[in-house]
Amino acid sequence: MKKKNMEFVKPGGLDLKDRLVSIQRVTKVTKGGRAFGFSAIVIVGNEEGVVGHGLGKAKEVSIAISKAVEDAKKNLVKIPLFNSTIPHEQKGKHGGARVYIQPASQGTGVIAGGAVRAVLEAVGVQDVLSKSQGSSNPHNVVKATFDALFKLRDANKVAQERGISLDKVFNG
Repeated sequence: MKKKNMEFVKPGGLDLKDRLVSIQRVTKVTKGGRAFGFSAIVIVGNEEGVVGHGLGKAKEVSIAISKAVEDAKKNLVKIPLFNSTIPHEQKGKHGGARVYIQPASQGTGVIAGGAVRAVLEAVGVQDVLSKSQGSSNPHNVVKATFDALFKLRDANKVAQERGISLDKVFNG
């Protein structure tokens, strides 16, 4: 998960909201029968560009969710936003899941399904088009969406990387 342009954020002082993406009952077959447990994937974000995801496992649903929220708070990152959308189109991939996100005009809304929608809404994107292809496994779709978000760069970052002024980025 370590990318070169990721900016980690500390959770202190942020108004974070959590969204449950998936909860699954898992079974371990033992000599004495079946042992049931739960696995939860949670997205945490402040809807202003800070987001994180976490996985929690426990024998009870509520404990699995709280563990996932704590894990998500340890993985918060800052995502560049442009008004109510993303700065540019981007593709992300993880495992068999591929996600494509594209900026949309004001008033379009979040055109995304399932895990992709949960991540984009937690980031604070209000207008975006997206397509999820390949695996629909929530773990991989969430990580593919994060991969696409990590690759996003705003105009200031592009100018800084190229060592030129901001107006030269737009005017050539």
